[in-house]
Amino acid sequence: MGSPAHFLLTNHASVVLRERGIPVEWVRRVLERPRLCLPDAGDPELLHALAPIVEREDRVLRVVYNPEKEPLLVVTAYFDRGWRGLL
Repeated sequence: MGSPAHFLLTNHASVVLRERGIPVEWVRRVLERPRLCLPDAGDPELLHALAPIVEREDRVLRVVYNPEKEPLLVVTAYFDRGWRGLL
């Protein structure tokens, strides 16, 4: 299993991070210290790590990744409005 300190971004993840203004460091922070981890509903290989980002008024960043890859493979990341104020 990969370490949160070492991860790769898929092409899709690279594009959406840039488009959404999400620094890679925030992805690293969520992977290293998630407040909550959930299994993916459609793909048993994926996990969702969630944590608030102070620099974005505690909006919750969701990082979807494959923990079995070495290094970890981040599929996508986005701010999840449904979790705001819950973590």
